Amino acid sequence: MSIFTGAGVALVTPFYPDGSINFEKLRELIEWQIDSDTDAIIVCGTTGESAALSESEHTAVIKAAVEFTAGRVPVIAGAGSNDTAFCVRLSKEAESVGADGLLSVTPYYNKTSQRGLIAHYTAQADAVNIPIIVYNVPSRTGVNVLPQTLKTLSEHKNIVAVKEASGNLSQVAEIAELCGNDIDIYSGNDDQIVPVMSLGGKGVISVFSNILPKKAHDITEYCLDGKFEKACDLQLKYLRLMNSLFMDVNPIPVKEAMNILGLEVGPLRMPLIEMDDAKKAQLTAMLEEYKLI
Repeated sequence: MSIFTGAGVALVTPFYPDGSINFEKLRELIEWQIDSDTDAIIVCGTTGESAALSESEHTAVIKAAVEFTAGRVPVIAGAGSNDTAFCVRLSKEAESVGADGLLSVTPYYNKTSQRGLIAHYTAQADAVNIPIIVYNVPSRTGVNVLPQTLKTLSEHKNIVAVKEASGNLSQVAEIAELCGNDIDIYSGNDDQIVPVMSLGGKGVISVFSNILPKKAHDITEYCLDGKFEKACDLQLKYLRLMNSLFMDVNPIPVKEAMNILGLEVGPLRMPLIEMDDAKKAQLTAMLEEYKLI
């Protein structure tokens, strides 16, 4: 059984101006997402600035998201690390506060072999009793999870899906062919929702959903209903806006866009910093072009 189908939002972590976590704003964002038909809430991922959260903050955000969501949609918690022991500890903490599933990025910087990936994810999966989504994003981690590795991992009952952000549709097709129903595939790139779902993908884990959650949901719903022409039309309509959310390192542009739109999600945590004035103007113009401001 899939953790979710449709559009899951890779939610930002809102901060007060002093850098502390704004839990009341987190509640507001989750309510808005659910009211907009978002199918899953993903917290403490890349877009949630997990790398800049302390362990206690990480757990607190997951716990709050579970409380605010109140079982209406699944809450999936980021729990990846390049330290397997820490990954296991984070995973257990996320499970203990009620997360419905885990999103686990591949080890980064120190990296590892394909055999090492199997050992890493197996250790994580052995430690919990909730499902795990492997997060493959080679552009950030320097590691690519090969289709045969996913096939091996799919033999573990707790490893159920992959967030595929390699950008390589040939690899997505190979995963779909090799793993079949043993691994759910989610697009990790907003600009590839339709092609990934046309290959059998179950949905998207989306940055774009932070600003237009209903549109992201609608694209996936059309795909799930087999209405790929309508899905494609909507994907292409918003393609330039989706791409603009990556004009700088994620989540810098999406947080800037949310603040421009009045969502008041606050600053970034260093080493991430605000975009320069030229990029801010470019992003503002894009939001104006789509009549969002």
